[in-house]
Amino acid sequence: MALRASVTEVVRARADEVLRLVIDSNRLPEWNALITGVVLPLRDLAPGSEWVFAMRAMGKSWHSRSEVLDYDAPSGRFSYRSRTDDGNPSYGDWTWTVRADPEGSRVTVGWELHPRTFWRRTLMARMRNRQLRGEVRSSLRAVERCIT
Repeated sequence: MALRASVTEVVRARADEVLRLVIDSNRLPEWNALITGVVLPLRDLAPGSEWVFAMRAMGKSWHSRSEVLDYDAPSGRFSYRSRTDDGNPSYGDWTWTVRADPEGSRVTVGWELHPRTFWRRTLMARMRNRQLRGEVRSSLRAVERCIT
């Protein structure tokens, strides 16, 4: 069972600036309110490269490990897989697509959650999927503020 959704918003900043900010793991806490710190920064954008950050959501704190799946700067696409850093087999695949728009850039953030444990399948992933729409919109507004 996978839960899929996406959000598309116009960000009033050039597409190259938005993509540069999104791939800079050291700046994640500036625009993602759930990320409280970077534990291991992303050093390379090649598939398989990883970074780790500290998160806080739903009343809990944890480390999340992400792995680059694909990065294509000319097409404005960045995708990665995130999972908790505690051995839980559940994961989420994320894709950012950033395209030029007359007002700046059109950003689509898509996710596909893959809950693999009982509680994540029956309860937590569904709640998280609903929350993500608002959180992603807030993050995109913060991306805009970081650039402009």
